[in-house]
Amino acid sequence: MLAYPEGLPTPQREGYGFDPVSPMTSTKLVSGRSERRRAFVSTPTVATVTWLLTPAEAQLFEGWFEYVLLSGSLPFECPLLTPMGMEPHRANFVDIYSGPVLVGVDLWRFSAQLSLFKRPLVDRDLVLEMPDYIIDADIFDRAMNQKWPEQTE
Repeated sequence: MLAYPEGLPTPQREGYGFDPVSPMTSTKLVSGRSERRRAFVSTPTVATVTWLLTPAEAQLFEGWFEYVLLSGSLPFECPLLTPMGMEPHRANFVDIYSGPVLVGVDLWRFSAQLSLFKRPLVDRDLVLEMPDYIIDADIFDRAMNQKWPEQTE
């Protein structure tokens, strides 16, 4: 799998967000009501991202998009921050990026929409069997890091 270039920054917070494609479909009944059901399980998500790049980073980004991703047509693995944390996600550019737009003295802004191949979700078993673990994960993490016995060599 092609990778997002090392050395390029992750997307900016401004305008950063995710928009999952609806997995539902509906059928209009004769009574006027609609019956809803799940149409598919693997739900893609569209991420709106913006990068603020130095001139050298902008050169690398545009070259990578054109020559490695073949004008953005190939999928790649990209690190993105989601409620699950910072993880690599398989993505495609929805279309060509916007920019570069000069920001300040010497930075360039690029914006794009990325189609993620699946919606970033917590494991099914955790939700069904241990929902408290999800809610209290920060407490567990703190307790493990503060109380875990130190390794002796």
